[in-house]
Amino acid sequence: MKITFISDTHSKHNQVTSSLPGGDVLIHAGDISNKGHRSEIQDFIKWFSTIENYTHKIFIAGNHDFGCQDEVLAVEELLRLNPGSEYLYDDIFLIGDESDDYDDMVKVWGSPWQPEFYNWAFNLPRQGAELKAVWNMIPSDVDILVTHGPPNGHLDYVDYAKQNVGCELLRDRIDLIKPKIHVFGHIHSSYGYKFDGTTHFFNAAVLDERYNFTQKPLTVEWDPKTNELNFVE
Repeated sequence: MKITFISDTHSKHNQVTSSLPGGDVLIHAGDISNKGHRSEIQDFIKWFSTIENYTHKIFIAGNHDFGCQDEVLAVEELLRLNPGSEYLYDDIFLIGDESDDYDDMVKVWGSPWQPEFYNWAFNLPRQGAELKAVWNMIPSDVDILVTHGPPNGHLDYVDYAKQNVGCELLRDRIDLIKPKIHVFGHIHSSYGYKFDGTTHFFNAAVLDERYNFTQKPLTVEWDPKTNELNFVE
C-alpha cells in the first residue's frame, strides 16, 4: 500500500499538488485552513476531492479549522457537494475489498482534538476527563491513527519553548493499543519520522514555522500485515 502523509497546509494546499506522487491513500492530518472560514474550507475540500492520483483521500480538522467545529452541518453540505474524499471526526474508515473480512481491512481512525492551546478550535483541558474519553474512543485494533496533535514524547518538541508539548493522555492510549501508524502535524518544527519498534510516527506538517512550504509530503510503501515500510522519493 502506497501512502502519502501531509498536514498543516493552512490554505496553501495548491502549492503541494505537484509534490503528491499518487498512490493508494492520501492522508491529511488537519489545519487545512488559516482561520477556518467557510470559504477556506470549501476551497480545500474542492481541491482535495478532485486530486485524481489516489484511490482514497482522508482528512481531519485541526486547531485552525474553526468552521469544522462550529459549522458542522455546513461542512457536511460541502462534502456532499464535493464527493471524493473521506472526512473523519472521531470516526473510522475501512480500506479493503467488499469481500474482505473486517479483520483483513485497514482501519483508519481520525480525530481533531488536542490539549488546550490558547483559544483555538478543538481544545479540551490537557488532563481532563473529556480528552481522555475522546482518546478512549480510538478502537483497540486501529491500524492507522490520524490526529492533529502529537502524543507526548514523539515528534512534539517546540524549539522556542524547549519542551515536548504533545498530549500525555494520547500517549497513554497509544502505548496501550499500539497502532501500526500514527500520523499528525501541529508542531511544524518537529516534522519528520520515528519508529519505536511497534508504531511508525509521522509528523507530516508541510509548512515550516514561517508557514512556508519547505517540508515535503512523506510517502511510503507499507505492508499492513508485517508493518514494514520503505520511503518513496
